[in-house]
Amino acid sequence: MRPSSPDTRNEHLLRELAPQVLGVVIRRFHDFAASEDAVQEALLAAAMQWPREGVPDDPRAWLIQVAARRITDHVRAEAARRRREELVVSLVPPELQLVLAADSDEAEGRDDTLVLLFMCCHPALTLASAIALTLRAVGGLTTAEIARAFLVPEATMAQRISRAKQSIKTSGVPFQLPTPEETAQRLGAVLHVLYLIFNEGYTTSSGPELQRTDLSSEAIRLTRMLHSRLPDDGDIMGLLALMLLTDARSEARTAPDGMPIPLPEQDRSLWNQQAISEGVALVTTALSKGAVGEYPLQAAIAAVHDEAARAEDTDWPQILALYEVLMGMSDNPMVALNHAVATAMVHGPHAGLELLKALDADGRLAGHHRLDAVRAHLLERAGEMEAAIAHYRKAAGRTTSIPERNYLITQAARLSDAGA
Repeated sequence: MRPSSPDTRNEHLLRELAPQVLGVVIRRFHDFAASEDAVQEALLAAAMQWPREGVPDDPRAWLIQVAARRITDHVRAEAARRRREELVVSLVPPELQLVLAADSDEAEGRDDTLVLLFMCCHPALTLASAIALTLRAVGGLTTAEIARAFLVPEATMAQRISRAKQSIKTSGVPFQLPTPEETAQRLGAVLHVLYLIFNEGYTTSSGPELQRTDLSSEAIRLTRMLHSRLPDDGDIMGLLALMLLTDARSEARTAPDGMPIPLPEQDRSLWNQQAISEGVALVTTALSKGAVGEYPLQAAIAAVHDEAARAEDTDWPQILALYEVLMGMSDNPMVALNHAVATAMVHGPHAGLELLKALDADGRLAGHHRLDAVRAHLLERAGEMEAAIAHYRKAAGRTTSIPERNYLITQAARLSDAGA
């Protein structure tokens, strides 16, 4: 793996610290929207100053201090403009205006990220809004990245996040870990958020890198924290297993030139066997408890892939059977896309191509490069090279990921050269 630059390390550090700092500032000032604005300003200041002056000894405390100064300054300016000192007193008690003061939790380096995760997934919000807000606040994803994950226009997602922030602001949601009853209400949204954060980290939707390990690692860390709080929950076990079994392949996924290496072509000796063993144990336990939700089933599919010593040893009939069950409980078009691939591996490429016809009418996949990429792959396996080349090129034109675009262009060129 190529060494990361100081700028990249700073970026990863800021992404890791952002939700922790936001949690502290919200707990101190009790205003979600204002706190997020202040933290964003602190992150921008760090991005400008740290490359010149060096990373401070305690970067988390530095960010908290700068964000607190920003929000305090904003409150004071507003108070002066409106001449309502009494409002300032009600919003920001005097003890909270002491920027350098830290409560005992902060002094101990309390990590509020899990609290923030549950706070954003409050049932006062719609599920879609809760997930979008949490991806923004906890995952650090941009509005454009979240929109791509939801397969909706960026403007639609921006409005959704804005409304969610306002709902949080007016709801008076306490900043604390939820009760067991509240946890049960919010858990589905929390797990979906963690799943999406991991996916964005494992295969980044845009930009020059295939993976963002800061995001995938943070998703795994938070899921471990959740598992430690609810150790008997089968869905949490399944999600953690899925992440570990998928992330175990990370070292083998990228070529020296940055392009992705497909699963069948990966050097399996590079796979993390410790992560695979842990993931297999988790999903085995989850399934033995009767957990047959989406995450344990996806983890079981990942386990079948990881336990095959060679690509040709993969038990595709078992994978197809698991996808058949998953299709019965999920309306996820990406699951349907993977089901078509599994069908092609068992029954031939034409059977898989037939299933793709139904997905052509799914508006959520309209213009998505993965549908064209899968169709190109299956057309190539079916010997229809001209059509495969056309769809590889079409997929390359639609993806915003530079490594994936380069890979798809290379596949089209490879077939063109072979047919010349």
